[in-house]
Amino acid sequence: MPFKNVSDLPGAVTDNLPKHGQEIYMAAFNNAWNEYKDKNERHQGATREETAHKVAWAAVKNIYEKNLKTGKWEPKTSKV
Repeated sequence: MPFKNVSDLPGAVTDNLPKHGQEIYMAAFNNAWNEYKDKNERHQGATREETAHKVAWAAVKNIYEKNLKTGKWEPKTSKV
């Protein structure tokens, strides 16, 4: 079900992502929760919640990447 506050997010999110990453996750999860109501819209029979979590992590990974040395999620640096 949709989240009302970032403090309601799962520990795997709040314990690992910075505040901004948590906000991205929550917004993407809530949007996907609404968008994938119809199970025919979901991939390979995934539940609505599984789909929303996958979408949320994908949204976070567009902006953040995990530093393999520190284990912390950091904003991606542009490689221009």
